[in-house]
Amino acid sequence: MAGLQSGAPSPQDITVHSQSRVLEISFSDGAKFRIPFELMRVYSPSAEVQGHGPGQETLQTGKRNVELNSLEPVGNYAVQPTFSDGHNTGIFSWDYLYFLGSQQDKLWQDYTERLTAVGVDRNAPMPDKASSSCAAH
Repeated sequence: MAGLQSGAPSPQDITVHSQSRVLEISFSDGAKFRIPFELMRVYSPSAEVQGHGPGQETLQTGKRNVELNSLEPVGNYAVQPTFSDGHNTGIFSWDYLYFLGSQQDKLWQDYTERLTAVGVDRNAPMPDKASSSCAAH
């Protein structure tokens, strides 16, 4: 199983570039992406970020300089990063990494529009977790 979708491109090479804070990944279909750690972090597939249903997403801020402390394999279909801010509950399937890489421009635009809509700067620190509406992480 290469990813979660049958026949989806599988990764051929994954390189963590700590200095430039990007994950470089090439796929079996020839696609190659450089995914910034910040993008991975703000779009983490975890419940902590995505919520438990539509409309429950938590807008992530202050992640511009987040680093990747480790990247562990999850079976043959995903990786689980640990970020420097302690976040480690997102499991990034190959399909999801392909999505992040191929849709970077749109995702960045959506992210900045959401920040603007709530009047928050990308560099603003995250609010205290105690005020979060999602108690189970």
